[in-house]
Amino acid sequence: MRIGQKLSPKGRVSLIDTKAAAERFSQRGRGAISNQTGRYEKETRFAFDDGWDTIEQDAARIETLVMPETARTVITFNRSPDIPFDRTINPYRGCEHGCIYCFARPTHSWQGLSAGLDFESRLFYKTNALRQLEWELSRPGYVCRPIALGMNTDAFQPIERTHTLTRQILEMLAAHDHPVTVLTKSALIQRDIDLLAPMAAKGLVRAGVSITTLDRTLCRKMEPRAATPQRRLETVRALSEAGIPVTVMTAPIIPALNDHEIETLLEAAAAHGATGAGYVLLRLPYEIKDLFHEWLVQHVPDRAAKVINTLREMRGGKDYDARWRDRMRGYGPVAELIAKRFARAIRRHGLDKPRPSLRTDLFAPPVKPGGQLKLDL
Repeated sequence: MRIGQKLSPKGRVSLIDTKAAAERFSQRGRGAISNQTGRYEKETRFAFDDGWDTIEQDAARIETLVMPETARTVITFNRSPDIPFDRTINPYRGCEHGCIYCFARPTHSWQGLSAGLDFESRLFYKTNALRQLEWELSRPGYVCRPIALGMNTDAFQPIERTHTLTRQILEMLAAHDHPVTVLTKSALIQRDIDLLAPMAAKGLVRAGVSITTLDRTLCRKMEPRAATPQRRLETVRALSEAGIPVTVMTAPIIPALNDHEIETLLEAAAAHGATGAGYVLLRLPYEIKDLFHEWLVQHVPDRAAKVINTLREMRGGKDYDARWRDRMRGYGPVAELIAKRFARAIRRHGLDKPRPSLRTDLFAPPVKPGGQLKLDL
């Protein structure tokens, strides 16, 4: 096996050309099949058979490498009209869960890394997250609104067990009565119920658990290092019993792959104590399109064409449509059917109730040494 080069920055090798290589070089416990070159690189590298039969050699195991970085800011703000929060904190960049569909994969290209295997094996943690967060919360012009924790990459991914950045951030937010929402597909969030439950009693927290499928086999292929579906349902129950409002995100919905599970998944979520539910149609921006197509050919070759063509029907013939709101739901007959099925299912199981707003009036900003205390009038 040799690594070839294409000088065209937009060039991509067809799935048929790379299928044999992918079968040999796929990594156990990893979602992506390859390390496709990022969109900002001048050269595109790809694997091919050079005629010396080295394509039969097994690929070296890819170990996870965790690297420190210094963040200029910790709270990231957005103005997207189809996202229900305006600020978020992501303690980590990259995610070891390895979900093949993850919309955050292309962000690794900003660092000259691949959205493929690099995204799930070359991870970064923010060494100054606590100090920077304290400074940002104490700024005179800061206006308190709920912070969405871990919306880009999972704040409770496996490296959190060692680095505990997420717990430290929650401790700071709890100490200052700052509202927060969390979304995860990890059972590790149960570790922090001791922090989340008192915050929920004050109206300061909501939790979300992402459950894509109840099929363990599909889950293992699609989300190789995330918690099993049953563990996630158990997490929903544990959070709910602790008095923490829980929403289940059935995301992403992938037509011809997991869309048949909408009703059964929502029924299971309600039975385990969820009080709300949401969904997002699979999004394939930038490098994700090629990575996901490659994954389909490797893992579900009999359905690959059906999945791709149905998605294109829902995106006006394209792999992705980035227009606000349309990017989350798609359009056309299939998208409308999914929306109607989802709406009917959440209504049947009582998951369509309005969610109360989180409180912001309790927030007490950190006070710097020698600084002015907040006056309660």
